[in-house]
Amino acid sequence: MKAIFLTLALAAFSSQVCASEPLLIVSKGKIERIMPFSSKLVASRYLDVWLPPGYSSKQKYDVLYMHDGRMLFDANTTWNKQEWRVDEVAGTLIEQNKVRPFIVVSIPNAGENRHSEFFPQRPFESLAEPHQALLYQLERSENVVLFNSQVYSDNYLKFIVTEVIPYIESNYSVNVGGAHRYLAGSSMGGLISWYGLIQYPNEFAGAICMSTHWPGIFADDPLVFNAFKGYIEKYLPILSSQKIYFDYGIDLYSPATAFGSTALAHQGISSAG
Repeated sequence: MKAIFLTLALAAFSSQVCASEPLLIVSKGKIERIMPFSSKLVASRYLDVWLPPGYSSKQKYDVLYMHDGRMLFDANTTWNKQEWRVDEVAGTLIEQNKVRPFIVVSIPNAGENRHSEFFPQRPFESLAEPHQALLYQLERSENVVLFNSQVYSDNYLKFIVTEVIPYIESNYSVNVGGAHRYLAGSSMGGLISWYGLIQYPNEFAGAICMSTHWPGIFADDPLVFNAFKGYIEKYLPILSSQKIYFDYGIDLYSPATAFGSTALAHQGISSAG
């Protein structure tokens, strides 16, 4: 299952932000699409809001903000006809009273700008400028650059905190405040989730980081590793009450996940393999 999550997350960048994408069909609960959702910080896009079975304005719900939103709910609309089954899993957990009731805000990625939107910006900017320039020259495939623009993940997080969250808390029956909000993503979405938690410790109670793409790029680069490690070691201690979930599979990421797990273990945080 974790290998499937990893595969889906690695391929999510192939999607494009497209207003004409079909509405989603879910097995549990229902989806409401907010389109367009305009932003002054990042490219405008739609949002899909999943409401659990029995959603009621008379009840308050926590909120899970998930990246790479196209892959979450409906296999009929994904590039590979697979999905993360978020509605089935979340709906079942809520029905069995294993978790507090929550809604899911599904945020589509920026397509060709996914890497620029999700790569932790401050660790990137801590690299020497010549090395930053080298990273910007990397290719995902022949003649297709990895970073289609300058890294702007700080703006992406600000978009969530200052534009998406206020809208959700004004238009849905949800609990207000950081104690009731969580981030979640896989691969690059795992990177932006832990980075978002560190950047906004008062705005989120935790982060789910699946198959986190610790290399940040598709090559071995100890300078990138060290930038992430230094940032984590410096700022993770401020997360005294937040919860972080990390897991990893056995394909592709093994050397990098060893780095990530070691850095986290030094801070007293365990991960699942």
